[in-house]
Amino acid sequence: TKQLSALDARRLSDGHPPISDSQSKQLTVAVMNRLFGLGRLQGYIDDPQWTDIHANGCDQVWLLRNDGTVVEGEPIADSDAELIELIQTQARRGRSEQRWDPASPELDMRLPSGDRLHAIAWVSGRPSVSIRRHNFDIGHLKQLIGMGTVSESLYHLLRAMVAARFNVIVAGGTGAGKTTLLRCLLNEVPADERIITVEDSLEIGLEHFAHLHPNHVDLEARDANLEGVGEFPMHRLVRSGLRMQPDRVIVGEVRGAEALPMMLAMSQGNDGSMCTIHADSSLGVFTRLQMYMAMTPERFDVDVTNLMIANAVHFVVHLARLDTNERVVTSVREITGADGPMVNSNEVYAPDETGRAMPRFGLSDGSLG
Repeated sequence: TKQLSALDARRLSDGHPPISDSQSKQLTVAVMNRLFGLGRLQGYIDDPQWTDIHANGCDQVWLLRNDGTVVEGEPIADSDAELIELIQTQARRGRSEQRWDPASPELDMRLPSGDRLHAIAWVSGRPSVSIRRHNFDIGHLKQLIGMGTVSESLYHLLRAMVAARFNVIVAGGTGAGKTTLLRCLLNEVPADERIITVEDSLEIGLEHFAHLHPNHVDLEARDANLEGVGEFPMHRLVRSGLRMQPDRVIVGEVRGAEALPMMLAMSQGNDGSMCTIHADSSLGVFTRLQMYMAMTPERFDVDVTNLMIANAVHFVVHLARLDTNERVVTSVREITGADGPMVNSNEVYAPDETGRAMPRFGLSDGSLG
């Protein structure tokens, strides 16, 4: 306030009118963003119309709208060096202090807004920053009907799957809406259950629904610190979560060695557990899990992995992003068993000509019972 008053005094002495209320507000926001946020980049983060923000250097900014259109934005810094300094400052303020420098050229962190930031430099021509924003206003399955993500009948099936404590894998490509659907499924879990979430970078955001989950603990993987110690990878976090007496264990994204403890959790009493995984179809989830299990120190072969899948997973729910930029559930697959190199399954919902999931086959007697 004192600085603004001094600025007005200087303008008046030079024969200019004082700055307007709107200019004063804009200047205040800019200063606060520079001191405590990400400078000009913060303005895009605070604007709800953008779902993704990509900066290729300080002056090449691309923004993705909610409707899927891409537009070019204004520069977010005066130089690449200033952009790097902004990101480094934010990294030091995070939940666990992170480094971003030539020795650690990649940064993956959660912003105070709950959004996910990825940055890379020194191994690229210019520093590159990508931000994926999360709409925490979407947190209930009922909302997905109006958005066209699920049909009315599929909504009731998904609710029943959660209530019956089936183990569910939510699959899809990048940006398909896996985390949003997982959040909506979790918000169907009764409030008296203890939920442990395990994530590489916090995205599910159950803290935004604390009234629905009073007994909830979130765990986040951590890289080594500046001294090269303190690393806590995902597979260790999953094992730690299992020791915390959870009713359900939730893994934000399975993409490596954490596949083993996750499937063990699902098959050893933690019914109702869930995770997400990258796959281009509901059937492709099995191949992806086989690959991850072959990468573990135990190097499980396909037959053993399939038996574990059959004993651990009840349903796979697959999402995709259509050409219209709509995010929809395309398939729901019920796991019914394993036979050597094959996982037996029943596609109870399959994509129609538009790509949306529609009823195909009935549930097995085992699921109905």
